[in-house]
Order: sequence, then C-alpha cells, then structure tokens
Amino acid sequence: MDAFLGFLAVLVAAWWLSAAPLTEIHRPLADPSLRLVAAGFAIGMAALLASMGLYRQVGLSLPAQILRLLVAAGMGGYLTYLLLKEVNFDGEPGRLIGHSVLNLLAGLIVVRGTIALARHAAGRQRFLIVGTGAEAVSVAHDLRHSPRMRGELVGFYPAKDAATDAGIDPTLVLDRNVALERLVEELEIDSIIVATREQRGGAMPMEQLVVCRTMGVPVLDLAGFYEQTHGEVPLDSLKASWLIYGPGFVQGQARQMLKRAFDVLTSSFLLLLASPVMALAAIAIKLDSRGPLIYRQERVGLGGHSFMCLKFRSMTTDAERDGVARWATKNDARVTRVGRFIRKTRIDELPQLITVLKGEMSIVGPRPERPSFVADLQQKIPFYDLRHTVKPGVTGWAQVRYPYGATFEDAVHKHQFDLYYVKNNSLLLDLVILIDTVSVVLFGEGQ
Repeated sequence: MDAFLGFLAVLVAAWWLSAAPLTEIHRPLADPSLRLVAAGFAIGMAALLASMGLYRQVGLSLPAQILRLLVAAGMGGYLTYLLLKEVNFDGEPGRLIGHSVLNLLAGLIVVRGTIALARHAAGRQRFLIVGTGAEAVSVAHDLRHSPRMRGELVGFYPAKDAATDAGIDPTLVLDRNVALERLVEELEIDSIIVATREQRGGAMPMEQLVVCRTMGVPVLDLAGFYEQTHGEVPLDSLKASWLIYGPGFVQGQARQMLKRAFDVLTSSFLLLLASPVMALAAIAIKLDSRGPLIYRQERVGLGGHSFMCLKFRSMTTDAERDGVARWATKNDARVTRVGRFIRKTRIDELPQLITVLKGEMSIVGPRPERPSFVADLQQKIPFYDLRHTVKPGVTGWAQVRYPYGATFEDAVHKHQFDLYYVKNNSLLLDLVILIDTVSVVLFGEGQ
C-alpha cells in the first residue's frame, strides 16, 4: 500500500504542478520518464520505511516513529531528485519532490486513519480459551498485549478435572456442563484457542471442538497460536505430529534454485558495496592487534556437514588458548577494541559473503554453531537437527527477533525462532529478514 501511495504521490504532484484541469489528471502517466521516477520513488520509499524499522513490532514511541518517517522521507526525496536529474526531467525537480513527499505523508495519514476506523467499526475478535491452567493465563496475556493478535477474551472453558490457575478471573470461567458449540453461538465467538498440553483421557471436548470447526470457527492449538503471535514455534508445546501433518517445511527444487539465485545476486552486490568498508576494517584490525586478519572456525551447516566459517578477527589470538570452545558473551573481555566496533555493526560477518558465494552458507538462515556446541544441544533440545535441513545464514529470523544471548536458555529460545524460519521459509520472508537486519544494525535493536 505504501509503495502504491508513493507512485500515486509523484503522479498527483506532476499533475498539480502542470496546472492541468481535473479531466486531464491521467496526463502524467503518458510520460515514460515520469513513470520511471514514480516507480523509483515508490520502491525506494517502501524500502526506506522498512529499513527504518517502521514495519517491525518493536514498540517504538510516536515521536520516534515520526522522526524515522521524516528521515526516510528526506532520504527518499533526495534520491528521487538525483533520479530526476538523471532522466533529464523537463520541469522543476525540487518542487516536484517537495509536493510528492507531502502527498505521500498525507496519503499515509489518510490510509492508516481509515484502516484504524474500519478496525474500530468492525470490533475486536472475540476469543474463547479452552483450559484454565498456566498456559491459558499466558495466552490471555498475549491476547491483551500482542500486536499480532489482539482480541477480546470472552471466557475460559475448563478442561475435564483441571484445576483453575490463581491468575484467572473466576467470573470468566464458563460452565463446562454447557455444550461448547452452544457457548460459541451464544457468545458470538470468532476463534477458539486450545491452551492445554494434556489432551488425552477425555480431558478435551474433542467432539465439540469438531462441531465448532464445522461451524466455521477457527481452532488453534498452543503451537499454532504462538507461531502466529510470536513468530516462533514453542518447544514445550510442540508435538512431532504437528510437524509431520502441519503445513510448511517446503524445500522443493524450485525453492532451492530460487534461494541460490537470490544468494548469489545478493552476496555479489553486497560484496561490491561493502568492499571499501572491508578494506578499512582490515587495516584497522592489523593496526589494533597482532594476529591473522581472517578468523576461520569450523561450523555445522546443511545436512550436519562441517564447513569453515570466515569472519574478520574480533578477539585476541589467545581467546581459546586451552582449546575449549566457549560461548561468546556480551562485553566479552577477549574482544579487541576494533573487534568491539565491528561486532556491534556486524562488519565482522562480511567475509561470510564469500562463503555464501561458495554455496556453503545462505544470506538468510539459522546461524551456524560449532560442532562441540551442536553435539551438546542435540542431546538437550528437541528437534534441533531440523535447523540443519536448510543452509545456515549470515543473518536470520532469530537474529532480528531475539536480543543477544549466550546461555543454554538463549539457545533454546533462538531455536524456536529458527524452527519458525525452517517451517515458513520463503523468498518473501528472506527479504523481510534482510530488510529488518538493516534496522537492527542501524538502531542497535538486536545482535
């Protein structure tokens, strides 16, 4: 929608400046150079808004959103001004860009305001939770606070012989003696969430849930709910049957060919773009401390096969002098002065673009771990090997969704995000992660 508004903003600005009558508002479309400029402005603004983190759910304050929007508009306007000069635009580029930016800002306000009013008029989705335990409390909290699936909690339907958690309002506990489908109809329920892990021995009203499903009411289990609200697959509520019979995990030949083409084109472009930065980083590393420029480390990749991961050296040469592999930690004392900067800005990861060209890594995927860590994590984390069904990546879903962490608990949480990526991987998701990586690096929103 924002890209379309950007395209329209340029055409309306050109029509306005031409002082043509309303009946000739279509005239700017006849100019091929103007269409090119409008398309460039549209794509550029959408990319800039994304790279500023304005499509990410990171809880930005309104002033921060406005500031980032204005910065994106200024950058987009300047780049479009250069494009107008390049195509020898017959007019006043400065005035056209000024009007285009104002038109876009007005369009953003109108469209978002209209969407907000429409959502308010439609009302919030009405949810019913099956279960009254700790999981039900967690789901209720997410319904109230998650930006992905906010809705009105109507009540809790108790499972058979299940205790009620102290965090649940007793007035919201529904009568189990009333058929579930009847409650769904009377309370005008839009969706049901099954928030209990124990579903055997008649604990769950399965037949009634089937009836509700045939009435057109969606039914989500815990894994499906957390996948939608958090963008991760929770291990503690995950069953092998959900992985086997559920959608996703598409790794067909067409997908692999498309991903490889995306990797080659993107890594080649980024290497060309980053070559001056890499040269400066190399000089700074050599001047800062003794040791090799590139750090080579064995990592586990596709199919569990090992490869050598390349990085600019950011630690002292005796970081693991006893030969024992250790997790890198925040504010690690082994990191050099230059290393601290290149790790924070991810410059140390740039040599991995060469590994991408070789085909051992991908631009986007789960971050590869060291063999000794993998051997330990395979024993402790369920379905850990699933991350090795795709190539490891320079950046990934876990890196843009989860802050820095270097403990076993962090590894578990990041694996849940990696499972989401493996299950839902697509070219569109790769593009989203790549753009999100820009805002993560620019604004320090993750590691």
